[in-house]
Amino acid sequence: MNGDTIYHLTIKDADTHHYFGSISAIFDVFTPTDIGVSKTRLWGFKLAENKPYENKLIILRKGNLHRKSSYRGQKRNR
Repeated sequence: MNGDTIYHLTIKDADTHHYFGSISAIFDVFTPTDIGVSKTRLWGFKLAENKPYENKLIILRKGNLHRKSSYRGQKRNR
């Protein structure tokens, strides 16, 4: 993983949004009972930008995090 993947979790009943850098990170905050799905099931589902996971409790989307280019730590020619 290069740090550009983001997982957007929407809790339907509470209409809240949470953002994670990995599927495993979701389960540091929520239990499988909280969101109605296990970590193994999500790994097996093969989330993609055009293929979100949805059940009666949540919607989980996978996307790419877009960042501004940086020259930090690099020498630049001027």
